[in-house]
Amino acid sequence: MYEVEQKYRVPDQAAVRQQLDELGAAWEDGIRQVDRYFAHPCRDFARTDEALRIRQVDDVNCVTYKGPKIDATTKTRRELELPLPGGADFAQEFAQLLTLLGFEFVAAVSKVRCKAVVTWQGGPIEVVFDHVDGLGGYIELELMSSEAQLDAARARLTSLGTRLGLHVAERRSYLELLQEKSEST
Repeated sequence: MYEVEQKYRVPDQAAVRQQLDELGAAWEDGIRQVDRYFAHPCRDFARTDEALRIRQVDDVNCVTYKGPKIDATTKTRRELELPLPGGADFAQEFAQLLTLLGFEFVAAVSKVRCKAVVTWQGGPIEVVFDHVDGLGGYIELELMSSEAQLDAARARLTSLGTRLGLHVAERRSYLELLQEKSEST
């Protein structure tokens, strides 16, 4: 399966949320996520467009590998996410294991995330409002797709984005955006 995602900077999330409410979006409570990113000891993930992270949401942990993006318009990529035992201590111990294996801690991205699901063109699309520490507000439109259905999945996301008045997609990750911001200051 592939994660197909479009991300947009949205300084005023209220107007977009109202449109989503009109489309019948079902919202969940907001959560804080902390993602800790690691660099591979022998491969430049920035060059290969890959990522390895530990995500912590309260006491829930997982490790995620994100493969390179496979097209020029969306953030479509192979993603493998595995659950880890819970708790902050285990997240720290797993990070230490990665470091001992030669991986290098790069940075942490912290955000408040509010999720909804909306039905669009006959199927569900996950909608996520993020407020990223140091960057501000974004919206992500996301769905999972088989390789055979990638073109249709991209078209659905683009169509919903257009309906919501979102026109300039952001392909860079929050990590990349934070690193660029840090380098420019």
